[in-house]
Amino acid sequence: MNIYDSRLEELAATGNLRRIPDDTTMCDIVDLSSNDYLGLGSRDNLRQEFLSNPSTQKLSFTSSASRLLAAAQDEYHSLESELSILYKGRAALLFNSGYHANTGIISALASENSTLILADKLVHASIIDGIMLSKAPWQRFVHNDMNRLENILKKEHERYDRIIIVVESVYSMDGDRADLNQLIALKRRYPKAMLYVDEAHAVGVLGPKGTGACMDTDAFEEIDVVVGTFGKALASVGAYCITDPYIHNYLINRSRSLIFSTALPPICCSWTRKILHHSANMTKERKHLASLCHRLACGLTDLGCEINPSHIMPYITHSATLATDLSQKLFAEGFKVLPIRTPTVPPGTERLRISLSAALTTDDIDRFIASLNKAING
Repeated sequence: MNIYDSRLEELAATGNLRRIPDDTTMCDIVDLSSNDYLGLGSRDNLRQEFLSNPSTQKLSFTSSASRLLAAAQDEYHSLESELSILYKGRAALLFNSGYHANTGIISALASENSTLILADKLVHASIIDGIMLSKAPWQRFVHNDMNRLENILKKEHERYDRIIIVVESVYSMDGDRADLNQLIALKRRYPKAMLYVDEAHAVGVLGPKGTGACMDTDAFEEIDVVVGTFGKALASVGAYCITDPYIHNYLINRSRSLIFSTALPPICCSWTRKILHHSANMTKERKHLASLCHRLACGLTDLGCEINPSHIMPYITHSATLATDLSQKLFAEGFKVLPIRTPTVPPGTERLRISLSAALTTDDIDRFIASLNKAING
């Protein structure tokens, strides 16, 4: 047995072995693991309308080059212009994915000797990887603890040219939110601080026209970097950064994930623009999603969970084996809810991650609560 077989056996023994899911039996399954928060991913009518447009049929399925070398830039510029309009005229820059955005932006903005990065304890792995690539010193503060964050700022702000505070507006595993207004207030008190907010799980769901939680703050323009993604609620592919013109131009010159990656296919950018227009008017769907969140939160509370309504809610099992077992039982009942295990979450916080969509019904939620109760107690 080689070392990799041995490690795979260890993962299997602790309930942490992962496999790519098989979708051949998904026909009658209610999917509660997708990030398709607005239900746009299953809208066949939008796809057919898009693909039947003669102008769409002329678009390329490949850029064949990096963004700095691609010959045809119209679709990129058009999408960035649309984003700039949505975000109060601030500069927009496209990336191939949220992972590319976080690794490329953070590693570009941070300097090895003069920058300190302060990251919330629960930020996404892509943010951690960006920090590691930057080679800058960094510290993690207790999740959503503004007092701990300010204590670090007080201690460190004179030692560095700048301090980058990195948070998520909606956290992907717990569904809770950062206090963005308080973070902006902290930034005002410490002029060397920059504020970086990942909106991956807020775009489409929160804010005016689904632009995210940052647009609901008292001073959106004071948030230095806002990162959003198209691959979740917006049913497309890629990501974007909203920032000022100076950082925008700096990233074009220094962000390695932008410079050295083949750019998104132009046809994908055109599809994203269509989805942006459509999602901006989905107020009814956002309200329906919010009502489903409250319904599920009430049901989970009845099962003994202390939880706030969100489109992402965890059922903590504290055990990878138990999370996997419950997931299998729920699948047999017609619900896909995948187990989340180490290293995605810290040991002892293993869970089912329940992710809601505006395409679901109140009946779906009620049946799920009943099935979860049966799986736990049956």
